[in-house]
Amino acid sequence: MAEAILSEVAASLVVRLGSLAAKEAKLLRGLGDEVKKLEATMSTIKAVLLDAEERQAKNHELQNWLWKLKHVCYDVEDVLEEFEIAAAQHQETLKYKSFRRKVRLFFSRSNPTVLGFKMAHKVKGIREKLDDIAADRSKFHLMEKVDSRRIVHKERDMTHSFIRPSDVIGRDNDIENIIDILVHQGEDQHLLVIPIVGIGGLGKTTVVKMVYNDERMDNHFDLKMWVCVSVDFSVAKLARDICSLATGRNCSDLTFEQLQYCMRSTLMGTKFLLILDDVWNDNRAKWIELRDLVIGAAFGSKIVVTTRSPLVATIIGDFPAYNLTGLSQEDCLSLFLKWAFNEGQEKQHPNLVQIGREIVKKCGGVPLAVRTLGSLLYSTMDEREWLSIRDNEIWKLKQRDYDILPVLKLSYDQMQPYLKQCFAFCSLFPKNYLFYSFELIQFWMAHGLLQPARENKELEDIGLRYMNELCTVSFLQVVEDHDFFFTCRMHDLIHDLSLSVAQNDCCTLNSFAESVPEQVRFLSFADTSFLSQEIPKVLLQLDKVRTLFFPIKGVGPAESFVSLSISGFKYLRVLNLSDSCVEVLPSSFGTLKHLRYVDFHRNNKIKKLPESICSLHNLQTLRLEDCSQLEEIPQGIGNLINLRFLEITTKQALLPEYQIGCLSSLRFLSFFECHNLIHLSEGIQHLTALRTLVLASCPSLTSLPRSIRCLTALETRVIGDCGKLNLTNEQDDEDCMLRLRSLLLGELSELVTLPQWLHRSSNSLQYLYIDDCPNFMALPEWLRDCTSLQKLELLRCPKLPSLPEGMSHVTSLRKLKIGHCPNLLGRCKMVVGEDWPKIAHVPGIYLDGLKV
Repeated sequence: MAEAILSEVAASLVVRLGSLAAKEAKLLRGLGDEVKKLEATMSTIKAVLLDAEERQAKNHELQNWLWKLKHVCYDVEDVLEEFEIAAAQHQETLKYKSFRRKVRLFFSRSNPTVLGFKMAHKVKGIREKLDDIAADRSKFHLMEKVDSRRIVHKERDMTHSFIRPSDVIGRDNDIENIIDILVHQGEDQHLLVIPIVGIGGLGKTTVVKMVYNDERMDNHFDLKMWVCVSVDFSVAKLARDICSLATGRNCSDLTFEQLQYCMRSTLMGTKFLLILDDVWNDNRAKWIELRDLVIGAAFGSKIVVTTRSPLVATIIGDFPAYNLTGLSQEDCLSLFLKWAFNEGQEKQHPNLVQIGREIVKKCGGVPLAVRTLGSLLYSTMDEREWLSIRDNEIWKLKQRDYDILPVLKLSYDQMQPYLKQCFAFCSLFPKNYLFYSFELIQFWMAHGLLQPARENKELEDIGLRYMNELCTVSFLQVVEDHDFFFTCRMHDLIHDLSLSVAQNDCCTLNSFAESVPEQVRFLSFADTSFLSQEIPKVLLQLDKVRTLFFPIKGVGPAESFVSLSISGFKYLRVLNLSDSCVEVLPSSFGTLKHLRYVDFHRNNKIKKLPESICSLHNLQTLRLEDCSQLEEIPQGIGNLINLRFLEITTKQALLPEYQIGCLSSLRFLSFFECHNLIHLSEGIQHLTALRTLVLASCPSLTSLPRSIRCLTALETRVIGDCGKLNLTNEQDDEDCMLRLRSLLLGELSELVTLPQWLHRSSNSLQYLYIDDCPNFMALPEWLRDCTSLQKLELLRCPKLPSLPEGMSHVTSLRKLKIGHCPNLLGRCKMVVGEDWPKIAHVPGIYLDGLKV
């Protein structure tokens, strides 16, 4: 993962070394000169990193140099963070002016003189090691490059239109569907663009070749053209290729002016089919420039575009994208046998066929993966070889340039460095894992992967953008969108790619692991073997681990393992103890000063957290959800000044007075299954950065503090299964400053109508969700004032009789879902329903799950 992380780490270190924290640390005696020297060395190395990363693929010695450099950079990060923490503690101590505290400071390890010399010694040792590695750069003749955001474009094999139909298996339905679109859709338009979307290796080009060579295309179109676009979307080059195909002559000597004239005049009045294969360009201006050159064609002309990116499909397509899916298991097996055996040979080896049936399950329906594994076993009848392929991860198998992982890696190579490292860290999650957007974003944040440089944006928004970018290249696939968060999964082969690029940095251990790379820093655990009391021997040799992660539901570490983590891994940033059996945490937990992410959720045994956890000033995420036996949250929780994400399940009726209000960095706050919680403290008004508030399954909660309306940053409010809570009792004051974007209400038996204070958010409210409120009887007339409302969902509200009269004025509404509201459903029937005129302008209307 050197090429994914190193340049980002180096750039971050240079900035941090010149930051306020580093300058403050220079005040500690003996440290200033060493920091300056370290900063100079890092700047020198950073200048040549881009060149090194571009060239290292073909130079093993250079790869090794980068590997050594990366791990020293990690060491620099650890030491840098140590004295950032020390500097912060020193400043905190200086706030106290008493003589006693000054004397105590003088004799403590926090004395600037003592601490300065100690830190200087550490920095000097690492700086000398870094100097030695930096000196070796001369042997590689590396050049300085300054554009840290440059993407490395690799040459791609060009495609052509020829295909043997006998080589294609399992695509008959897709071929017929696309032909049907080409023949029957858009015949009254000059041009229709149909995108075909799918991950690399899924068979987009193969399917389109079959369509292109079908005789029905010859009969339907006057002219057919096939152009392989690849990464370089040059309008001039594409115009040259199209002109050459349309005229049958070489147009390489024409100027762009001559090309555009040739292209427009040749295609004028011609009904053509143009295949643009393997398009990566997401620059809409370039696409429009090309499209304008063919706009004068005859009615019924079509362009078919194959692409890996849903974003590209959205930009270029004026017809819904055709999303290619994987092959069935039987079709995969047929294709596998075709590549693994000579014709008919498989009948002689039923044992191998059965193993092959298990092998193709690894391929996730992707034909190129099937072909890759079949080719590896061609002419090999040794059952042990077949079992080896079955039992090994695809990323560990030998791959040629045209096999599945190198093909998928082309998408990875196009990513920006910041996205590469985020993708690589997804390897720590198991296959088929259901990612929650907020979980993954906090996970990335804890590892320092979210880059706010030159962006005046919240880290959570940057993380959301990163997730959306991974979705646009099909590396993540959205499962469900819940408005304020969404869930997604990763295709098994994409996960194999993440394992491939992350190897030696991120490591997933199981019960068979006999060794682990000595320098590994990020650990995930894949099975239940680590629940035993015995400490895995492979872990005893590690001392620089940053991540311990148990992502499999129901699998958590034993107390002995937790004790090892606390005593042996002092540089931990992420500690996931979800589903663990830990009942008591030692007070030494507070020594893990680097911790940013702690997850206890679904721990049903822990009753109390040590107060020392409140000294973890770097902590950003604390997950206590589903800790059903937790008697109370720590009294000093307000000291967690950098906490941004907090989930709480507790038996407490009252929370520590004003402690929650001290969490000035908090962005997300959730109370879940707090059965005894009566009310929240008025101190909540001080959470001026809070953006999301969730109250779920808190049956004793009767009211919310009046100060909640002072939360000017609050965007999303979720309230569910709080049977005694009456929202309409909250008064509507002129000083109410709420500007909600999303309000989700569910299982509220006391809710009759929406509270009047919500009217204050009428200009900002974009999403309103009401579900299972049996006594809800009316939407307010002021709903017509919700000028930003885009999505409204009304579910299981049997007493809701009708929609308000002003609904027709909510022109911003894009989606309306009504379900299990018997009175309302009849009134909203298309054309004949009494309320239909109020909603006829809405593009997406769903009644009991069916689109109208």
